[in-house]
Amino acid sequence: MSIRKPKLVLIDLDGTLVDSVPDLAYCIDEMMKALGKPVWGVDKVRTWVGNGVDRLVMRAITDTLWDDPADEAFAEAQPIFMKLYADNTSGRSRLYDGVVEGLEYLKGAGFKVGCVTNKAEAFTVPLLKDMGVFDSFDIVVSGDTTAKKKPDPMPLLYAAEKLAELPDDCLMIGDSMHDVKAARNAGFQVVCVPYGYNHGHDIRDAEPDVVIDSLAELKNLL
Repeated sequence: MSIRKPKLVLIDLDGTLVDSVPDLAYCIDEMMKALGKPVWGVDKVRTWVGNGVDRLVMRAITDTLWDDPADEAFAEAQPIFMKLYADNTSGRSRLYDGVVEGLEYLKGAGFKVGCVTNKAEAFTVPLLKDMGVFDSFDIVVSGDTTAKKKPDPMPLLYAAEKLAELPDDCLMIGDSMHDVKAARNAGFQVVCVPYGYNHGHDIRDAEPDVVIDSLAELKNLL
């Protein structure tokens, strides 16, 4: 399929711009040690990322995607993780290949560009700054900016409204089924990358409009 040229391009953070799993996995494993439980490792944590840190902590406690742990278990674990992650937001993380080229193309070509993530603002802004790309964005919508997170369309529609663009002129770029669902619900076009975090599933199964191997391909696509 082809893509209509948008006016606003919104980009997901974890798994699309930044491989943040090494830091997240470190913090999860240190949390598990503090709780006196076995660690999970990078490969396991990689299948859990994408729905915010609270859900990540729940997954580490329950070893399931969507089961909720006992309230007291979460209340004990979550503050431990939050302190660890505040101190270890970006030291092990890196930009994916092609991200810098893609962002430079978008800004140079005059597109409005935003970052929309389910990660809390307290972690989102430092991570973008540490990765050297914060200034590439006209708006940053974090997991606690709006009342609902992706796959709800609210964060995408919030960004579009703030930058005065209609959904039909907007494009979402992400790596997960939640990005696709959010885009569809918002009336956006959606492009995905295959290298991110989609709970072990091929992103093509979510039927985005286009799949590109890296953001460097945006120049040819748009």
